[in-house]
Amino acid sequence: MDAATGKKRFGTGRRALVTGGAGFLGTHLCQRLLRDGWQVTAVDNLATGSMDNVAALRDQPGYRFMRHDVTEPLNVAAERIFNLACCASPVHYQEDPIKTMRTCLDGAANLLDLARANNATIFQASTSEVYGEPEVHPQHESYRGAVSTTGPRACYDEGKRCAETLFFDYHRLHGTRIKVGRIFNTYGPRMQASDGRVVSNLIVQALRNEPMTLNGDGSQTRSFCYVDDLVEAMVRIMDTPDDFTGPVNLGNPSEITVAELAEIIIRLTGTRSKIVHRKMPVDDPTRRCPDISLARSAMDWQPVVPLEEGLQQTIAWFDRCLSESELATREERRGVA
Repeated sequence: MDAATGKKRFGTGRRALVTGGAGFLGTHLCQRLLRDGWQVTAVDNLATGSMDNVAALRDQPGYRFMRHDVTEPLNVAAERIFNLACCASPVHYQEDPIKTMRTCLDGAANLLDLARANNATIFQASTSEVYGEPEVHPQHESYRGAVSTTGPRACYDEGKRCAETLFFDYHRLHGTRIKVGRIFNTYGPRMQASDGRVVSNLIVQALRNEPMTLNGDGSQTRSFCYVDDLVEAMVRIMDTPDDFTGPVNLGNPSEITVAELAEIIIRLTGTRSKIVHRKMPVDDPTRRCPDISLARSAMDWQPVVPLEEGLQQTIAWFDRCLSESELATREERRGVA
């Protein structure tokens, strides 16, 4: 706080903008940037982000939050822009697929214009979903993917592909300094309990001793990267030379079946839950694993947090949140009674 005015100092460091800054990845990235001495402006429309996520950040010098939708132009001074806007949860992005596509495309265009105005470097959080149902395994950056343009996931998959195209067009036409990272499955504290992703689903069900639901027979594979490792990758890609644009895969190359993941969570939680199976969603990929050779060579980066260690941290966070939520619910009911 400023002793004279009583107001929070914004800080004097370099300036970074994080869109999707109230989300799972966004708040972890903001924490890291603040620790590294950056002034951070977090932007979020709170469609899926949460002010609970930013509660620990709001009083830190150098941090400010702006409620704004990236489909509308914005004017923020920044040297580095991290575009993490657009929810990655199928449950949420399929609720309003047109909005999802607009967030990917209009949001990217607005932020690229902002990067030009600020002469800033801009990072695009792309996704492994650009590979669709892969015909190449593991997936490397030169693989062009097999994506449905008409299915229920296309708003996100194709939206991110369009955003990549726009980024490279700005780079070619205007010399905009861009970095494109294709993010694979990431997990950790601050995931939403109801976002429909496999790690959060299984952990919450296990902690509640509810049936643990697997799509199909559980033989589909994923590669899970702990959030701290992913944030490190996003920081490192921005430190690469201007001629390194990506796209570059950012994920954990350790592949595991969803059924194996469920068994690990059962063991770590000691749950009484039983596994049940349901129909596979449309266009849900059966294999997903990144080739991270480029990230290793260009960024000297690879994940270091073992899966079980990361899951223990995530389970502990969900256990605490669920206990607090259930206690608040009981107290509310008592008050009503």
